[in-house]
Amino acid sequence: MAADRLMLARALEFALVAHGEQTRKGTTVPYVSHLLQVSGLVLEWGGDLEQAAAALLHDVVEDTAVTLQEVVDAFGGEVGVIVAECTDTGADETPGRKRPWLERKRAYVERLQTIDSRSALVIACDKLHNTSTLLVDLELHGLATLARFNAPAPKQLWYFRAVAAALHGRVPAGLHRELAAHAETFAALTGAVEWREGQD
Repeated sequence: MAADRLMLARALEFALVAHGEQTRKGTTVPYVSHLLQVSGLVLEWGGDLEQAAAALLHDVVEDTAVTLQEVVDAFGGEVGVIVAECTDTGADETPGRKRPWLERKRAYVERLQTIDSRSALVIACDKLHNTSTLLVDLELHGLATLARFNAPAPKQLWYFRAVAAALHGRVPAGLHRELAAHAETFAALTGAVEWREGQD
């Protein structure tokens, strides 16, 4: 247990250095706020300290110059697996050079069908916090909130519902209910009709 607490502390320090001055998209909120919230949610929904450490690191490969191998070297293979399964970018992609949003999200949703249950909990908590803050911003600032995102509301709705569907039965029922409810609240607040394959 002491070793896991030490890992959690090291993970926070590692994430703080890796993410540096990054802020939440379109805001002045330090990025570490999201990482701390996700890690806390993991613990609240029954995860262990190793999963909580991985939650602090879940975006370092996707959004910083840190490689997956560096995560594995610093924190071990189990944390590495969770971070890898949280990441929707490929090995040849960098924060400034990623595949188009829809291409990445389609592949990610498909991969969610086979991920480890330990990773599923971290991913669900990540998406729950993302949608929670999005819904608050929509209520406070209206549809102008959507301008800071890479996809229009119908595609965002598709993604939120697809992730919830993929995680059904893989995470605590209460957590899944909240995640699915957030998708429907998003639909209500934006008036979005879900994007379907074949549409632009």
